[in-house]
Amino acid sequence: MAGNALAEDALRQIAGPTLNDAEFAFLREFVYRHCGIALGEQKRQLVQGRLQRRLRALGLKDFSAYCALLQQDPEAELGELASAISTNVTAFFREAHHFELLERELLPRWLEHKQRTGERLRLWSAGCATGEEPYSLAMVLIEALERTGSTVDAKILATDLSPQALATARAGVYPLERLAGVSEERRRRWFLRGEGANEGYASVHPKLRERVSILPLNLLHEWPMQGPFDAIFCRNVVIYFDQPTKRRLFERFCALLPVGGYLFLGHSESLHGLSEAFELVGRTVYRKRG
Repeated sequence: MAGNALAEDALRQIAGPTLNDAEFAFLREFVYRHCGIALGEQKRQLVQGRLQRRLRALGLKDFSAYCALLQQDPEAELGELASAISTNVTAFFREAHHFELLERELLPRWLEHKQRTGERLRLWSAGCATGEEPYSLAMVLIEALERTGSTVDAKILATDLSPQALATARAGVYPLERLAGVSEERRRRWFLRGEGANEGYASVHPKLRERVSILPLNLLHEWPMQGPFDAIFCRNVVIYFDQPTKRRLFERFCALLPVGGYLFLGHSESLHGLSEAFELVGRTVYRKRG
């Protein structure tokens, strides 16, 4: 019997600690309150598996210790927790029709108007993940500025909760295979190919970095920026939220957009039944009503 007990203990050490009912209930409530992410019972194994890596990184022996850490200092671990339980899937020029609309219609109109009025142009990538979205926006923006000869003050704010994602975005260095959605012409102009130890990687051009401010932000907490933004990109983010959280978030986005401002959502997201403040004007493209 002693041998069986030792064998079971060894297996537990290999597999990692398990998440009991009370610990999972605590984590569900904590994640919902601080991140707006609703975790169903079916996510239990996923949460356990992903957070076992955090336990190892922190040198914690079990989930009880991890829950105690969260209670002691919620903010210190919040970004790592959110990053562990969510999936940052992104790509350069993902959902290309959004960038085509910007390039073809919106940016020329905005830049012409703001050149006359002296207003600034601001875009917000809310949930920028590892940076592909804001850098894609920067390429389109700079090219539009050059085509029109505009001197408008134009910048992009990029925010995310995940420390790892933000670190990648700030570094702006990507494996060459991540540039699959970038045209050859843009690859040559906007990326610097690595050599030697950096072979197989490319870094974004300094001109793109100059247009993008990358900052940590929890969408459920207070926002330091006042706006207004001409457009907000919040794509493939609210899929994790329940209906009340989505409704509150869209109300807050609305407050930072002028009449006629644009909200871009992900391909599986919609404002249907959540906000009357916007009208659908394209594929997951919404405009603030007057």
